[in-house]
Amino acid sequence: MKRVPRLRSLAAAALLLASAAAASAAPASGNASAFQIPVEYRKLPNGLKVVLSRDTTAPVAVVAVYYNIGFRIEPKDRTGFAHLFEHMMFQGSQNLGKMEFIKLVQSNGGILNGSTRFDFTNYFEVVPAHALETALWAEADRMKGLAITADNLKNQQEVVKNEVRVNVLNRPYGGFPWLDLPQYANTNWYNAHNFYGDLKDLDAATLEDVSQFFKTFYAPNNAALVVVGDFDPAATNAWIDKYFSAIPSSKLPAKADLTEPRQEKEKRATKPDLLATRPAIAIGYHAPPRATPEYHAMRLLDEILVQGKDSLLYQALVQKAGLTGEVDGGINSGLGDMYNINGPTLWDVSMFYDKDKTPEQILAVFDAVIESVRSKPVDQATLDRALVKVRSDFYDKIEQLNGFGKADLLASFALFDDDPARINQVEASFRKVTPELIQKTAQEYLRKDNRTILIIEPKAGAQSGS
Repeated sequence: MKRVPRLRSLAAAALLLASAAAASAAPASGNASAFQIPVEYRKLPNGLKVVLSRDTTAPVAVVAVYYNIGFRIEPKDRTGFAHLFEHMMFQGSQNLGKMEFIKLVQSNGGILNGSTRFDFTNYFEVVPAHALETALWAEADRMKGLAITADNLKNQQEVVKNEVRVNVLNRPYGGFPWLDLPQYANTNWYNAHNFYGDLKDLDAATLEDVSQFFKTFYAPNNAALVVVGDFDPAATNAWIDKYFSAIPSSKLPAKADLTEPRQEKEKRATKPDLLATRPAIAIGYHAPPRATPEYHAMRLLDEILVQGKDSLLYQALVQKAGLTGEVDGGINSGLGDMYNINGPTLWDVSMFYDKDKTPEQILAVFDAVIESVRSKPVDQATLDRALVKVRSDFYDKIEQLNGFGKADLLASFALFDDDPARINQVEASFRKVTPELIQKTAQEYLRKDNRTILIIEPKAGAQSGS
């Protein structure tokens, strides 16, 4: 569950400015962005989704492989299994020994990482353009045959368990709110279980379990391969055919039912934290379905309400009331964004506060701000500012880490929608949102009955009796 750093080369930054300028030149009422990202999409006979997006700004290439298995949709009684496999994928394959994948990429001047998210596990490399074939070969090598041994399994079970201890169990506010809030807000096991994994489930994993998991979910018909950057399309397609086409597909199980019932009553929970010194509060609302007009309206509401120091909640809670020093939140906050999640998600707001303040004081101010966008439409100037900020964030994501952000978007749209070209319709979808739709979305989704409130109760020192 590693978070991807947001880095940008000078060349990529220049492209961002150019693309943003091109986008701003588009008429506000237009149906498509003036800036178009090239997208070439095809599927191999074994089901692998292949997306190419050429960009010769810098002599760099990104290779990203996304498997449609994440910690939300992992098998029951195997919590943390998707995350365990993220680690297993670096333990060797048919032609590369333990950790040799990492050494291969780094020795070619590249960087790499992997992460587990709600609906996928991904692996990516950013390499000099001349090393593209090497990266493709290495990804294909571990897709067709992972080194699944008792030693590797035991080692990575301990690594993952230690990560759980370091990042959650022995850390103040560990997992707050991204790990905690869904467990209180959702009712469907798939959306509400402990995504990091219970230690007993991690201990119970067997070699047979791991082997079956790999054969089932780490197959080409459950994956998307994205290449972004400076490459020759004909040569790249030939390499992909050469290295990936012979990998057999698998028989995938039925997709998990992720549906959540409409919440009709506010939920409240308090979680004691033996390491925390200050209280914290998170307020989560079930967001509209992905890719709907309301979903885009919710993202604009997010910008208006919580993103930046000009947001309504920051102004009310920090600047005016002095109840907290910062306000955080968003759609699928903490581990992603609105684009790289499939199925139910939350829009949440969280903050830390001093012990002389109360949740009731915070909620009183919070509710007044929320009611202001529910009771009447926002003015067009406010909506226009939000559109500019959303568009800026979108182009910033596109150029993240020399094009990895673009690969993330393309892979998500390929996996979830079978349509990576949707990347070129994102701006138009936001421009269709009206003040009336903003208000309608706020009225339905920012209901008190649609929210869950989680309070972290600080208990630092309680174990020693202080």
